[in-house]
Amino acid sequence: MGSDNQHKIGILGSGKGSNFLAIQNSIRSGYLPASVEIVLSDVENAGILTIAQDHHIPHHFVNPGRFRSRLDESAEAECIRLLRESGVYWVVLAGFMRVLKGAFLEAFADRIVNIHPSLLPSFPGLHAWEQALDYRVKYTGVTVHLVDRGVDTGTILAQHPVPVMDDDTSLTLHQRIQQAEWQLYPRVLKNLVTGRYSVRGRNAVLKEDHFQA
Repeated sequence: MGSDNQHKIGILGSGKGSNFLAIQNSIRSGYLPASVEIVLSDVENAGILTIAQDHHIPHHFVNPGRFRSRLDESAEAECIRLLRESGVYWVVLAGFMRVLKGAFLEAFADRIVNIHPSLLPSFPGLHAWEQALDYRVKYTGVTVHLVDRGVDTGTILAQHPVPVMDDDTSLTLHQRIQQAEWQLYPRVLKNLVTGRYSVRGRNAVLKEDHFQA
């Protein structure tokens, strides 16, 4: 993986934007050698857009259209146009609650990254921490993966375990998972933008001799 603009990131999100803020803070601290060029949201009043405004990053609401779980064709085309015009290489999903389909995946093939609040392939889909609680597993966690045509089925880049305590509630477990997300996502993105991953099919190998924690 390599490109002259590999350090340029576009963010898609639907909610408060806590993972985006963790990424942006890592950039501002000098840890993550990248720049967020644009932030897009399918929710007009999403907190992630406010964070982008506070950091003077171009940001746009894109009307998602008539579908509940994915962007319609015109919305997808608009997102692709905005991202391309911003010159981004990586598309980073930070709490984006819609499934991306064919045209989007083709436009940014193997360059769309997502974070999921479980140790995939366990508990894909929505409210993964509640699924973990219901199943009474002893460990859940966080997965950063590339996005493919399935739901949370893409190549896994990194994972971090989070213990499930006997007295955990949905809130307490989710909070600990989020803490792990804020640590893992910037670290994985650092290794992506600096070309430290070698991805062949489902196998993502980190060049350990160049790894920086």
